Amino acid sequence: MLRAFFVFLLLIVLLEGRENPFFPVEDSQDIPYTSNQTKNFPMLKRATLTLPSTARTIENIIIEYKNLDGSIAQKKVSVQNTIDWHLPIFISQSYDLSQQNSSSKKEKKRKSRYKKITSLKFIAFYAKENQLKIITKDKMLRNFLLAKPHRIVCDFKRDTDIGSYIKSAYKNSLFTKVRIGTHKGYYRVVIELDGYYVYHISKMKNGYLIKLL
Repeated sequence: MLRAFFVFLLLIVLLEGRENPFFPVEDSQDIPYTSNQTKNFPMLKRATLTLPSTARTIENIIIEYKNLDGSIAQKKVSVQNTIDWHLPIFISQSYDLSQQNSSSKKEKKRKSRYKKITSLKFIAFYAKENQLKIITKDKMLRNFLLAKPHRIVCDFKRDTDIGSYIKSAYKNSLFTKVRIGTHKGYYRVVIELDGYYVYHISKMKNGYLIKLL
């Protein structure tokens, strides 16, 4: 009689230890499960990413994606290419190489010539892509960079009295505005930029050449 009581008690304990005997036990958690719930996402056409004006190279591209089992993974591709931060970066599965090459050639041809920004009797400014030609016979005394907005300041030796002069550049120029003001014994040229750059100035036969980096 006592033995039957202990067997009955053991059966009760086993039933309480497993609330639902129809679900797998904890040791079977590594068995993958699929769900009949599906999400209908549209097919990828094109995603666009715009980088700040401080960006100069792309080091890596990282894509995060979801697998069939619902797990999240990443794929990393090393690129290490220079970029033009003015242009957006596209991720696409409908890439037309011929059209892209044609557009690139037209854009290159369009940007290949120097365009005049402005000129005065003793100085002129011509821009092309990241270069600015300053045509003048006047000697440059000093140059430096200022921020907010990012601008290059150049002082030229000349006694003149033109007051102040401001000229906006053509559309999509990296050199957005030229301002000139006169001081005693020199005049100051302020060249406003469309973003953050390092610059280099070199002497030419008929003036100076500024290159943005």
